[in-house]
Amino acid sequence: MKGIVLAGGYGSRLHPITLAVSKQLLPVNDKPLIYYPLSALMLADVRDILIIALPDDIPQLRRLLGDGSHLGISLTYAEQPVPNGLAQAFLTGAEHIGDDSVALVLGDNIFHGNGFYDLLDAHSRDIEGCVLFGYPVTDPERYGVGEVDETGRLLSLAEKPEKPRSNLAITGLYLYDNDVVEIARGIRPSARGELEITDVNRVYLEQDRAKLVTFGRGFAWLDAGTPQSLLQAGQYVQTLEDRQGVRIACLEEVALRMGFIDADACHRLGAKLSRSGYGEYVMAVASEMSP
Repeated sequence: MKGIVLAGGYGSRLHPITLAVSKQLLPVNDKPLIYYPLSALMLADVRDILIIALPDDIPQLRRLLGDGSHLGISLTYAEQPVPNGLAQAFLTGAEHIGDDSVALVLGDNIFHGNGFYDLLDAHSRDIEGCVLFGYPVTDPERYGVGEVDETGRLLSLAEKPEKPRSNLAITGLYLYDNDVVEIARGIRPSARGELEITDVNRVYLEQDRAKLVTFGRGFAWLDAGTPQSLLQAGQYVQTLEDRQGVRIACLEEVALRMGFIDADACHRLGAKLSRSGYGEYVMAVASEMSP
């Protein structure tokens, strides 16, 4: 499976902050926002990842993440000159996807909860159709919404409906088989000229090949695209990290626990950041897991 992090967009909801810096580089507690969606793909055992971003943002992201080889993954970059909807990612990344299935994650989404790895492992193997992830919210009219029956079967999808049929928001993590590229090519742009991902998902639904997996109690999904939600995300992460003594979305730790790198390599990465609490944590994890 290939991976795509969609880190494009102007971050207009965060202006004036994002007039000079990419939204994905803003801090969520002790690490850049992009660490969180990137770690989600790594937890799904995705090691070949394309980052799509605005031309001016790519040099900054490349300076932060490089080619990913230090984490045992491959990172490449593609420009999105003008944001034209989420489904544009499949056209921009068509060559990257090739003949494989693909996992798409939005660059401002944060996922955290017990059993997340197991959930990804269970649903990312041998994909036929698409797998969507739902999360109950109090304001579903702000999101794409999925309606399910009493057995959990997906019945309908709607984009920001005035009268939602359920409270299940479709999160910014999507798994697709290889048909998604051709489906995206056949989607008609919306009135705003955008390729809506809900339209892609609806094609799968009409073919009876769409599945909605609901994140349960105790799971957190955060969309850090506004000043308020960015602050809330930072507070959430800080509280958990301080109380539990662990780091959420620590890429070096994820790479080590997934077997992408060994303990010695992880320790070296931590040593480069040893003057920070983050670097000390990475070295401690490496020492703990050293044979």
